[in-house]
Amino acid sequence: MSSYNDRIQALRAQLQRNGLHGFIIPLTDEHMSEYVGAYARRLEWLTGFQGSAGSAAVLADKAAMFVDGRYTLQVRQQVDGALYEYRSVPSEPMADWLAASAAEGARIGYDPWLTTRGFLATASAALSPRGIELVAVEQNPVDAIWADQPAPSAAPAVVQPLDFAGQSSADKRAAIAAQMRAAGAGALVVSALDSIAWLLNIRGSDVSRTPVVRAFALLADDGSVRLFTDPAKITPEVAAHLGPDVTLAPYADFGPALEALKGKVWLDPAWSVAAIFEALARSGATVLERRDPCQLAKATKNPVELSGMRAAHVRDGVAISKFLHSVDSDTPADELAAEARLEAFRRESNLLKDLSFDSISAYGANAASPHYRSTPETSLPLEGDGLYLVDSGGQYPDGTTDITRTVAIGTPTAEMRDRFTRVLKGHIALACARFPKGTRGGQLDILARQFLWSSGCDYAHGTGHGVGHFLGVHEGPQRIAAAVGAAGVDEPLLPGMVLSNEPGYYKAGAYGIRTENLVIVVEDPQPGDEQPMLAFETITLAPIDLRLVEPALLNAEEAAWLDAYHARVREALEGQLDGAARDWLLAATRPLASVIDREAA
Repeated sequence: MSSYNDRIQALRAQLQRNGLHGFIIPLTDEHMSEYVGAYARRLEWLTGFQGSAGSAAVLADKAAMFVDGRYTLQVRQQVDGALYEYRSVPSEPMADWLAASAAEGARIGYDPWLTTRGFLATASAALSPRGIELVAVEQNPVDAIWADQPAPSAAPAVVQPLDFAGQSSADKRAAIAAQMRAAGAGALVVSALDSIAWLLNIRGSDVSRTPVVRAFALLADDGSVRLFTDPAKITPEVAAHLGPDVTLAPYADFGPALEALKGKVWLDPAWSVAAIFEALARSGATVLERRDPCQLAKATKNPVELSGMRAAHVRDGVAISKFLHSVDSDTPADELAAEARLEAFRRESNLLKDLSFDSISAYGANAASPHYRSTPETSLPLEGDGLYLVDSGGQYPDGTTDITRTVAIGTPTAEMRDRFTRVLKGHIALACARFPKGTRGGQLDILARQFLWSSGCDYAHGTGHGVGHFLGVHEGPQRIAAAVGAAGVDEPLLPGMVLSNEPGYYKAGAYGIRTENLVIVVEDPQPGDEQPMLAFETITLAPIDLRLVEPALLNAEEAAWLDAYHARVREALEGQLDGAARDWLLAATRPLASVIDREAA
């Protein structure tokens, strides 16, 4: 099946053999992961879509792709509009499309190991008035036609040392077990891969760009764990690290183990697929639907983890600065060449384990797609006058990085400088925020958008996401976004959380701008405070392109922030660069007043 038309037709034939009139294909795995292993990239194989969030529905005579505003342009570039309609979520939900498009009495299949109970409830409510039935399948029909589907990764797990983790697995398990006992739960279902990695202080390489092990875990109220994974992954070193309180079982035994549970079982509906609920219903267990307690504990990082994050960002800043210098002095031929060069600079440290996501290396009109991914067919040459946007990150044993810089190639237009500076002003406003303890990310989002709003502009993505410690580059529960009711928006920000600060601007068909640093939520007591206050500590260290700053749009406080930030960058990185790269850094971090004087001259 060499074409996407062949694949969708093969799927339709398989559905007919299975007595189904349609099928739902989400972009996830059995753990509700954002980034998935190669075996689980069913949506990409079927449609060509390479984004990190989306889904499709296929009927006998039509099909549709459902993506959010981040992928509005990308989905049109990667998915054939003759095969799939384009639908934007949340305004055009899949359930409504199915209700309007499927025939009365249709049987729509879904994989219960890839679907949440919440989606099924919403979809059933929309479909039942027309007699449309949602049918769980035992074998995914995409798998049935995907002849060369990769097997799940067999890579071994590795130990995350205490020197990096800052807290032993035994202590973590004891703390979570205490919460379970207080809730009356005898067992906790842990299905999120990053929760398992954090809880057991292990890492892996089963998912590209995210150092996790494919596994499920059942934590008992005495702190013992049953870990369900491929036994070949557990080396003698890892087994010794896990100790006698962690017993091993094959991955496939997880379902039967659920059916044997009794009493009260704690699970998080956000991370638990429908198949887990169905198994527990058969067991007769009482389900306590609560948030995975590992999530908040993992997000509020301990001092050792935060120290590691800071060190990783200095190391990463050296690589970014070398790369940005090279873009100015020896411009890469095209987007893909630039992407490869940046990765090479990161690998010079010999500590890089992986990238933290597929780099976004985008020039000109390609950068107008916030989550663009360059390919040999789309890679533009870095020539002429325009903006180059690079969003990238690294996975290091002591921390995860995520940074975006937008730089000028040639001479930027006045509009480009205006929009860049408005984005920068929003970035500065959020970076400088002081806020009472208990403030939620959704309350802060407007700080980053206000200067774009004042000129009638905006951006169609959140302003900040949580970041893990040598784990997922996207981590909950914290988030900074404007979407009312969206996951994480109402989560109070707590000391130790790490988030991104990344406002942007995108002009379709022309260019894109984003400036992203990572920040730590810190306590910020000041004389005269009448309540506990928090603030952000910026830990990303790399120059912001002064050629794109319109000084007249910055007030004195904003200019002072930019100068102070560049002074920090210079102090942290100067000693680790030499020759032309060091000279470039000194020029790139010079005070803004010298830029104004130079332009005036």
